[in-house]
Amino acid sequence: MKIAILSNGNANYSTKRLVEEAEARGHKVKVIKYKNCYLSIDDKNPDVFYKGKKVEGFDAILPRISNNMTRYGCAIVRQFEMQGVWTASSSIAITRARDKLRAAQVLTKAGVDTPKTLVSRNTADIDDLLEQIGLPVIIKLASGTHGNGVILAETKKAAKSALQAFYLYNEDGTNILIQEYVEESAGTDIRAFVVGSQVVASMKRQSLTDDFRSNLHKGGEGSTVKLTDEEKKVALRAAKAMGLHIAGVDLMRSKRGPLVLEVNASPGFGIEKITGRNVAAKMIEYIEHNATRKNSKDRIGA
Repeated sequence: MKIAILSNGNANYSTKRLVEEAEARGHKVKVIKYKNCYLSIDDKNPDVFYKGKKVEGFDAILPRISNNMTRYGCAIVRQFEMQGVWTASSSIAITRARDKLRAAQVLTKAGVDTPKTLVSRNTADIDDLLEQIGLPVIIKLASGTHGNGVILAETKKAAKSALQAFYLYNEDGTNILIQEYVEESAGTDIRAFVVGSQVVASMKRQSLTDDFRSNLHKGGEGSTVKLTDEEKKVALRAAKAMGLHIAGVDLMRSKRGPLVLEVNASPGFGIEKITGRNVAAKMIEYIEHNATRKNSKDRIGA
């Protein structure tokens, strides 16, 4: 097979691992810096160009779109979709997962339990919002990633100040989410790595400081963890609700059961180092099985 990995470049650890595993299994792989691509918007020839040449002849693409390039990255993925190229993650699924407000609505509709969340664009509602959700409270930007754009407010005064600051300086119109603080899970969460219909690896992330965020990017420490059957089902249901076949589902353990915090469309590979699981190989296997099946159907129907 010929596989194109849409990435920020070969130096990225996850990209290196995917190239290694794909080549080890006999596939031809090309890493394409999607931010350097340009598109030809034509109903007859919806082409993608990279380094002055048309990108063509690939059996599958594997998007690894960064958060700050979601719109343009998804436009590139969408162009491949218009050509009929099989993609491991659809453009609509990536876009859906990146918008925390939209994702929360989709998960709730699918019956996936999440922390209680409120959203408002009106500073006059602050007192009512805090009364509904209680203190302490998590305040986050819908576009935040790696634990950025997230704060913990422990008092009403601190919450008001933070919300007013977010509203005042939020010039790009990003939604602001106010979320319940789950005390029994403070500083700890679980990352379940989903590929297809399986959780192929899982780890617990623990903050090493007083920081309530457990992200590895914020200095959190990872360790192996065994998921319960219920946690596996919740992770798979959350990924399915997002329309993602490859996803990192972040969970927290609460008194009322597992709660989904986020579904990541391009999960990092730090989980491989911590668990010893070959996540990259599972992803390439998934592409082999599904892209080959799709391309076979296309040939039969031609």
